Amino acid sequence: MVLTERRWCLQMSKHAFPTIERDAVYRAIFERRDVRRNFLAKRIPQATLERILKASHHAGSVGFMQPWDFVVIRDKKTKQSVKHLFTKANDEASQRYRGSKAKLYRSLKLEGIEEAPINLCVTCTRQRGGPDVLGRSTIRETDVYSTCCAIQNLWLAARAEGIGIGWVSILDYDALKNLVGIPRSVKVVAYLCMGYVKEFSLSPDLEKAGWRKRLPLEQLVHYETWGRKHGNGNVKRTAKR
Repeated sequence: MVLTERRWCLQMSKHAFPTIERDAVYRAIFERRDVRRNFLAKRIPQATLERILKASHHAGSVGFMQPWDFVVIRDKKTKQSVKHLFTKANDEASQRYRGSKAKLYRSLKLEGIEEAPINLCVTCTRQRGGPDVLGRSTIRETDVYSTCCAIQNLWLAARAEGIGIGWVSILDYDALKNLVGIPRSVKVVAYLCMGYVKEFSLSPDLEKAGWRKRLPLEQLVHYETWGRKHGNGNVKRTAKR
């Protein structure tokens, strides 16, 4: 049910943001895109980059271990070398698909490495905080999850600044580590293309291309137990895997 603005204000917590600020947060979330094209040559000011990285650094992390580091790459030769890694990995990935799916895959633009003014490699130092990080004793991967939270912060802050981010996931990360001098013990979590763009798409590129559609939220929300949908009294259970 849609609340009127008056009713909304009456129900708001005293800690809630004013309406205009709240709407700006949701706008950044809904208009965030994985950008791989239409990068402009316009330079990102250092102060803007630092604001975005500061927002990323203020992500939550298990045990406050802050496992992330950021490698800022502007050098054209380094970008060319990373593009070569992408091309090799992408050629191999394309062999996974057949028929119309293979044709569609080959038509997709999956990186903007050389076009973007800045490439950003985000890593996770898994030893940071020592062997006994608070809250990490049963789920060791929470350091990686924390780094992903930092990446999402970065992505949203960049969108608010009018800057596009594209995640290049088709890379040999071991070769990438050798290329940019990342220690063997440090895990690469993301390689990002970053820059001002001509425009932000109204919908995700893969959705526009017909690769996949956004799933309806109601299919993904369960109440109390898996398969229980709110309000209809029906329980649909999915077989355990």
